[in-house]
Amino acid sequence: MNKVFTIGFTKISAEKFFSIIKNNEISLLVDVRLNNTSQLAAFSKYPDIVFFLKEICNCDYKHEVLFAPKESTLSLYKKKIIDWNKYVDEFSEAMENRQIKDYIEKNYNNDQDICLLCSEPTPKFCHRRLIAELFLEVFPRKTIVHL
Repeated sequence: MNKVFTIGFTKISAEKFFSIIKNNEISLLVDVRLNNTSQLAAFSKYPDIVFFLKEICNCDYKHEVLFAPKESTLSLYKKKIIDWNKYVDEFSEAMENRQIKDYIEKNYNNDQDICLLCSEPTPKFCHRRLIAELFLEVFPRKTIVHL
């Protein structure tokens, strides 16, 4: 299939979330949130999500902090001190400094379908979309599917 899926967990029920993961036969969910233990994360809170994914979907879980924005960038964006364009600039700079394309190439492969998880309900203003686009730069045969 060669796909990079993305999904957000807010504004969606646990039943629908895990059904989507299962129905798309996703074998690895990559959590790209900076903080995966917040009480506000409901069913997607670590370590609960690891259990749910394995038991309901036979899906593995990986938390990739390297794919998360810097805490300062996220904070400024949430407080509306910087806009989306500035957020993208700062996020892109962080990804370049972390040599994220090399990291993707070394730690992932073109044949594995993965799903990038974040909290935003849509990918438009979410860094998971930006990461999915980086995967495409590394693995041009992949396609992006926003769930």
